[in-house]
This record gives sequence, structure tokens and C-alpha cells, in this order.
Amino acid sequence: MKEIVVISGKGGTGKTSLTAALASAAVKKYRVVFADCDVDASDLHLLFNPDVKETHDFYSSHVARIDQKKCISYGTGTVCKDLCRFEAISYSDAAGMVIDETSCEGCGVCVRFCPAHGIEFPDRYCGQWFVSDTRFGPLVHAALDIGAENSGKLVTTVRTAAKHMAQNGPDGSGPEADYLIVDGSPGTGCPVIASITGCDAVVVVTEPTLSGLHDLERVASLARHFSVPVHVCVNKFDINAEQTRSIIEWCSRNSIPVLGTIPWDRSVTAAQIQGLSIQEYAQKHGAASVADAVNTIWENLCQLTQ
Repeated sequence: MKEIVVISGKGGTGKTSLTAALASAAVKKYRVVFADCDVDASDLHLLFNPDVKETHDFYSSHVARIDQKKCISYGTGTVCKDLCRFEAISYSDAAGMVIDETSCEGCGVCVRFCPAHGIEFPDRYCGQWFVSDTRFGPLVHAALDIGAENSGKLVTTVRTAAKHMAQNGPDGSGPEADYLIVDGSPGTGCPVIASITGCDAVVVVTEPTLSGLHDLERVASLARHFSVPVHVCVNKFDINAEQTRSIIEWCSRNSIPVLGTIPWDRSVTAAQIQGLSIQEYAQKHGAASVADAVNTIWENLCQLTQ
């Protein structure tokens, strides 16, 4: 089983659209499991139209809560308020000592030093993750709660569940999938690291702009730091031929294979609106040039990851 992660240096390069297009190409011949690890802005489900089979709550870190019945402070000289470096604790005559859960970082110092032992420290609810059936195959995806943190841990949870399903089959009785295709997080932060570590290959989706090349350099350096083979796809290559050449030349100098280029086409947006991959849209409405480009990218990727 090969694990392929599609990433980008920033959001909006076409990463999720390419993931859905690769799904259309892959399932014609292979058994595939999918994971949406872009949990901060999960949207692969918009193109996959999943039928949710399992829902799991996700808890990470902690949040402090004051038990007013035990609290012995009255707003002045309070240990918890004085020690909190995030100014998350305040006092009012009406409510007493109150913790703003949005400001609380879950460090636990107030819990440790409260003389009345009146502060609870439960796990923080951060969102949900799901196991779904789709027309392409099983999908593991998630929804991070508004303002919630620790998205890297949620990425790891989603990816671990998807990998277990790919290795053991949706019902645990096999057979093993041929591919696990992951829609990774954009950028170079913790969620991206959680998305790519230990995978077999990454596909970096970039676009022909100065910032596109800069972002490509950064994310390729990150992947190489973790010894993950890097492959590149240039989306909307024809909007700036000169910059596309610069990207391809940079890839050549750094021994990074370019899987292919995708032309700019309004049909990609039309496909998104209808909740279809570009291949599905092309079968009904045309746009063969984009569909053919993606199919070529998938074929090249298969050859390079065998």
C-alpha cells in the first residue's frame, strides 16, 4: 500500500480539486482509501458527497473551569488571576471568578496553585472526525471546532484511522488497499508535518507566480527534511508561461520530478459547483484538456512510486 499526500505551500492552489481528480483516475484500476487532513478548512467532502457511517468526538488539551461553590476568592489578590499569563481569569460581582475559555491555553497553573482546589481541568472538546462511504471509496475526514487548536493532533487521528482502514479493509477483514490518498494541509506548519511524515510521496501543487515558487521551495524543503520524496504539479500553468518555466527549471536543478501541468479552465469551477471531479464533469460537459492532464499526472505518479 502506497500513501500519497497532496499538499501545497498555501491555500487556494487547487490542492483539493486535484485530490478529487486523482481519486477519479485511481479508482478505475486500484482499491483506494482517502483522508482529508486539511482539518482547519476541510472541504474534500464537498466533492465526495460522503455518506457518514461513524462519528467520533475529538478532545485535545484541557480547559480550566472554576467551581464557584469551592472558590474562596473575591477578585483581589487572587492566586489564580495573578498567576494567569494569558489574562483568561476575571472577576465580576455578578459571576465571581470566571475563566474565558477562548483565552485559556490549558497550561494548568491555576489548577496547580488554587488553595481551595476549586478549579476543574477537563479535556477540551475540539471537534469531530468521521468515517464515510463515497462513490470513490472510504473517506476519513474531520471538522475542527471554531477557534479550536491542536489541529496537528486531529490530523494524526484522521491519518491513523485512514491508514488502519487502508491496511485492513473497511470492515477489518481486508484486503489491503493499493493506495491511501491524503488531502494534506497547506503551508509548512504542524498540521503539514503531521500530514506528511512517514508517507511514501508528496505531490506539491503550485501555481506560476513568484509567491508560488517561494512557497514551493519552502514546502519541498520541509518534505525533504523528513526524507519524503517530492513531486510537483503546476496548476494553471498557462497564466504565466515565464514563471512556469522558472518553476520547472528550479525543479530540474533540485532533482524534483514534475508530474505535469494543468491548464486554466473555467470548467474546474463549474465542476466544483456541481460537486464533481473534473473527469466526471468532462464526461458530461467536455473539458477534456484538464481531465487528460490530470490522468497523465496520475500515470506519472504511479510510475514514480512503484
